[in-house]
Amino acid sequence: MAHPVHLFVYDGFADWEAAFAIAGIQQPAFQRVPGRYTVCTVALSQAPVRSMGGVAVLPDRLLDTLTPAESAMLILPGGLGWEEGQHSAAAEMARAFLAGNVPVAAICGATAGLARLGLLNGRRHTSNALAYLKGVAAYEGSDRYEDQPAWRDGPLITAGGMAPLEFAREIFRCLDVYDEPVLAAWYDLYRTGRSEHFARMQQAADVSDDVNAAGD
Repeated sequence: MAHPVHLFVYDGFADWEAAFAIAGIQQPAFQRVPGRYTVCTVALSQAPVRSMGGVAVLPDRLLDTLTPAESAMLILPGGLGWEEGQHSAAAEMARAFLAGNVPVAAICGATAGLARLGLLNGRRHTSNALAYLKGVAAYEGSDRYEDQPAWRDGPLITAGGMAPLEFAREIFRCLDVYDEPVLAAWYDLYRTGRSEHFARMQQAADVSDDVNAAGD
């Protein structure tokens, strides 16, 4: 049975910020263990929500029914409301995940939601900018801020809203979705748009398949 990766959705969520990550998780091509994970959307109610891009999403389940033990990861996309303290239930769920050492991946505004609960103070992290987080109540993590597109510290992944590729790359590494040569080719493909990296990705995946088959 595939392990669920839970994506929090709400009216106004930034659909592009987690798009590379959830597409790679859901599609078995090039994966180390094809079909190991599946994406499951969670929300505050089961009514349809509409993304910032206007895409309607019917949530799979309610956020408050979720437990960390049944999830491989919680992904929190940015979007409307995080800076104003909205989506606190999702941030509290992230607290429970981190307490259970279950990965949480937050990007853009969602990092502000975690900062508001003090969840970034004890871990190295990044965001849109240090100045962005300094305006958030309860944030005391300036000395642990990394001026990088994305960062992983244990079970916590954070990223700026300008870095959906790097966000996805850290998620893939955390979940061990691809072998590293495949992941490097994937990143170069979407970073540069050059087709030779797709051929490189295919070749790296074939080599990985051969190695895994030999190990069996």
